[in-house]
Amino acid sequence: QVQLVESGGGLVQAGGSLRLSCAASVRTFGAMGWFRQAPGKEREFVAAITWTGGSNLYGDSVKGRFTISRVNAENTMSLQMSSLEPEDTAVYYCALRRAIPSSASKDEYDYWGQGTQVTVSS
Repeated sequence: QVQLVESGGGLVQAGGSLRLSCAASVRTFGAMGWFRQAPGKEREFVAAITWTGGSNLYGDSVKGRFTISRVNAENTMSLQMSSLEPEDTAVYYCALRRAIPSSASKDEYDYWGQGTQVTVSS
């Protein structure tokens, strides 16, 4: 069973930056992604990356502001978030898909972390 643990969430002012990390309990292949869910809203795709580090995908609302990366040797994935806006406030989830390529569909991911809260104040 694969376990995913997110870290790095917190409170930041609008325009600031945060870096989220996701650690997997085992060596992972396939694709990994970030999703987020704000209160009262559906879970939204943020970004995804394959185990080779290529085929990156981004949600329209974060393009140009967020960067996804992964270090396979450490079984970790990161999300660098810049120019944060109050609309980015949500619980951010790490997810693993046992296949490639990357996908923006939450239904195609097999494992999920518990989530980490990101709050952006105006």
